[in-house]
Amino acid sequence: MKSKILFFLLISGLSLSQQKNVTIKNLAPKMEDFNFPLVSYSQNPRIENKINTFLQVEQLEHIPGAEENPSKLVLSGKTSYSNYVYFYSWEKMDTPQNILSIAIDGEASGAYPEGFSIWKNFDLRTGNLINAKDLFQSNSIKTVENLIQKKVKKEINDFLVQLKSDKNPSEEVKDQISIYEECYTDYKLESIRYYFGKDKIRFIAGRCSNHAMRALDELGDHVVDIPYKDLDKYWSSYAKNLLSGSEKIDKTSLDNKLYKGTIDGKYPITVLFDQIYDDDSLSVKYWYNKNKKLIEWHGKLKGNHLSLLESDYYSEETRMWILKAAIEADLEGNKITGTWQDYNTKKYLKLELEEL
Repeated sequence: MKSKILFFLLISGLSLSQQKNVTIKNLAPKMEDFNFPLVSYSQNPRIENKINTFLQVEQLEHIPGAEENPSKLVLSGKTSYSNYVYFYSWEKMDTPQNILSIAIDGEASGAYPEGFSIWKNFDLRTGNLINAKDLFQSNSIKTVENLIQKKVKKEINDFLVQLKSDKNPSEEVKDQISIYEECYTDYKLESIRYYFGKDKIRFIAGRCSNHAMRALDELGDHVVDIPYKDLDKYWSSYAKNLLSGSEKIDKTSLDNKLYKGTIDGKYPITVLFDQIYDDDSLSVKYWYNKNKKLIEWHGKLKGNHLSLLESDYYSEETRMWILKAAIEADLEGNKITGTWQDYNTKKYLKLELEEL
């Protein structure tokens, strides 16, 4: 019992060494529709670079140091999302010592404008994005998901009772009842947004309505707060060290990590892995450090083996992607080694990567 009390006293009392050195300002050029966070971390420029690289590549499809304006693609609707994306504001959250949580608000405009709020959480000891699945013991993930689902279902069911108490419901109320009765609530950790508070973690599950019915959705996103102490028996050793302020760094998954390395020993590249899904599929963004143009790989991670394909261009004639290369590589510790094979020449080039 004493150890638990001490653990959470550490969480609330450790405010300082990392956090006081972390500041955020607007990425230039700041505009009415573009207010994007740029992190400064005087204590560790390497970690600062990792965080900013991740945020700009993932959200803006911009590589830091590239010549073009960072906002160019998102404000012109030329990212892979095919939408105009506006970033209106950001906020640095109040978190435990080892963690940086940033809230970002904006709007994506496709057929209909859609506001969004996202939260990105970083480990200040490594600069890596914190993956929700790394926070919990593997045999506890389902239990934590059930805790979240149970709280969301209670909120929905309580509201349904209120709606159904109307003896003569309007068509609008009937539509609301339909929305909540058919709501998908089998949320998985990898699909739930979240951020860290000083003494609790907040999960934000998606709303019940689609865009067309959003005006009728009075509940909106589902917010679930769980105190850290209530998750004590489910935390992984990584999470316990992260939250307590410990400098001990446990191994975490490949998801959302940055790697540096070379192709053929002479072409320096940087690689960003995306989320790995339950079916082992994943996509990867990489760029040659010299020209800073994003290229994508798609494929599978089976065990510690990566099998990926790189497309060259889309053929309107064949209505197929024309392949550029095939990648076969193995993950060993913090290194990835394998081959990059040119599809045309069939020549194999050595691929060597190491976690940034």
